[in-house]
Amino acid sequence: MASATNSKHPQVNGEVTSNSFKKYKMDNQNKVTVVLGAQWGDEGKGKVVDLLAVNADIVCRCQGGNNAGHTVVVDGKEFDFHLLPSGIINQKCISVIGNGVVIHLPGLFEELKKNELKGMQGWQDRLIISDRAHIVFDLHQQADGLQEAEKGKNSLGTTKKGIGPTYSSKATRNGIRIGDLLGDIAVFEEKFRTLAAGYKRMFPALEVDIESELTRYREYATKIRPLVRDTVSYLHKEIKNGRKVLVEGANAAMLDIDFGTYPYVTSSNCSIGGVCTGLGLPPNVIGEVMGVVKAYTTRVGDGPFPTELHDETGQLLQDRGHEVGVTTKRVRRCGWLDLVVVRYTAMVNGYTSLCLTKLDILDTLKEIKVGVAYKLNGKVIDYFPSSMAELSNVEVEYMTLPGWACSIEDVRQMDKLPEQARNYVKAIEDFLQIPVKFIGVGQGRESIISAD
Repeated sequence: MASATNSKHPQVNGEVTSNSFKKYKMDNQNKVTVVLGAQWGDEGKGKVVDLLAVNADIVCRCQGGNNAGHTVVVDGKEFDFHLLPSGIINQKCISVIGNGVVIHLPGLFEELKKNELKGMQGWQDRLIISDRAHIVFDLHQQADGLQEAEKGKNSLGTTKKGIGPTYSSKATRNGIRIGDLLGDIAVFEEKFRTLAAGYKRMFPALEVDIESELTRYREYATKIRPLVRDTVSYLHKEIKNGRKVLVEGANAAMLDIDFGTYPYVTSSNCSIGGVCTGLGLPPNVIGEVMGVVKAYTTRVGDGPFPTELHDETGQLLQDRGHEVGVTTKRVRRCGWLDLVVVRYTAMVNGYTSLCLTKLDILDTLKEIKVGVAYKLNGKVIDYFPSSMAELSNVEVEYMTLPGWACSIEDVRQMDKLPEQARNYVKAIEDFLQIPVKFIGVGQGRESIISAD
């Protein structure tokens, strides 16, 4: 049995992997399969996408930026992705960064270089970037940090990657898109000067060497040009031709700008709606929607967390799961699985199936609690609070299940799991009325159980 003080997983973002994913067939070849985080992120979406990509032709990112972090382990090598779709490891797959993504070009090329050195090959022929995607400039990142500093104790705990300021520029219509960079360079330069002047007025401490930045972006224009195209018409054509498309949602539903724990959220729609707006796809092309759920709950940054544990059990989950953010390196807050949260995100996203990750992290627990209801003023509520004041004051009702107190890391079949572990999975299915298709019990690709 693994020690509670030893980290089992050297990298984190949820661990779900297995060669049994090769058996998985996407529903209806003309339907798009979507993978979404069902909690506050870090559930293991990257692993799931990497494995489902075996049966996909195209893998897409639809929103967010390099504030996201996905770790994929292939043949013992760890690949960290922030902007790239996790499916880019599959050399038979085309990877698309859609119009809803905001792109920091220095970060993108650094990410490509780092993963290329680890063995990622042929990406030049397999990566397509939308001409409608907005650019994250260094000034956006500076502004992000300055905004957080101004808020002091009321800061939101952002990644300071410039994501919020870039989406703000987009919404106020002074943003700059990839297509602008590749168009008339004089127009691009004028737009950049105007953008920089506006941010300088808002943040006098902000420093921008405009001429240096313009020189740098002329170079980026040359580097990125071969990768850029109209991804909307491309995807529609490929779907019409029967190509299998897999969409990877970045962040997670509880960080959605509309449906998450606002204002402690990201600046994009990381729920199902972001798939449509971030890729230009209509709802009727979406088939399966898989929600990825960690067997417990974690959260990076500030904001209410009803099932958070501040005791030895919370520390055990952090240690055994090695819960450290891929992007920020911040320690993740840990708590019991909150099915009120997952039921709420299921309402918003319409999950047709679930993938339960990191079940093995619970191996040493004699009993396990699961949040099943919220009470306010002594009464059970039938909604998920939009008010952070309310959410901070809910009392969680738990059901308690016996643990299995043994290692399941080497289990590869559902019927070989301890009865208590099977009951834990069944309790989740019964509460949510959604089938669990896959169960992650370790780090490697072989560490998956197909529940079908």
